[in-house]
Amino acid sequence: MFPSPFLRLAEVVLADARTQKLRIATAESCTGGLIAALLTEIPGSSDAFDRGFVVYSNRAKSDLLGVPGDLIADAGAVSEAVARSMAEGAVENSNAHLAVSVTGVAGPGGGTKLKPIGLVHIAAAREGRSIIHEAHRFGDIGRAEIRMKAVEAALQLLHRLL
Repeated sequence: MFPSPFLRLAEVVLADARTQKLRIATAESCTGGLIAALLTEIPGSSDAFDRGFVVYSNRAKSDLLGVPGDLIADAGAVSEAVARSMAEGAVENSNAHLAVSVTGVAGPGGGTKLKPIGLVHIAAAREGRSIIHEAHRFGDIGRAEIRMKAVEAALQLLHRLL
């Protein structure tokens, strides 16, 4: 299902989390659970992976992760502020010590001049540390490709917190 480099990256992330006795959660919008699927593709992942939140709608972001509705209204669902809030909410609403979140415009529609197709915000949160964020502009390279690039970038960012 996933390319070998992705599986190796997931194995490294899980091994590092396991070594530090840390549990991971994901909060995914445009990737729709692909990060959680990749992590759970690895046998034995249950000792380091706690849960995944698929929060595609704005209401789900608020209901499941505590992202303030005003923040979504003001910054937009595809924003650094919402990505940071999603990651923080995933830690707070799980048994995980760290989390990664993804929100973006995967296309083929929905893009604007300020938030074009291919814009993806990724954030990673860990208890006791500052939340880190990256914005990626993958371009209009196709929905599937944008989503897979977002999965890879999210795991790389999560690995930086380990």
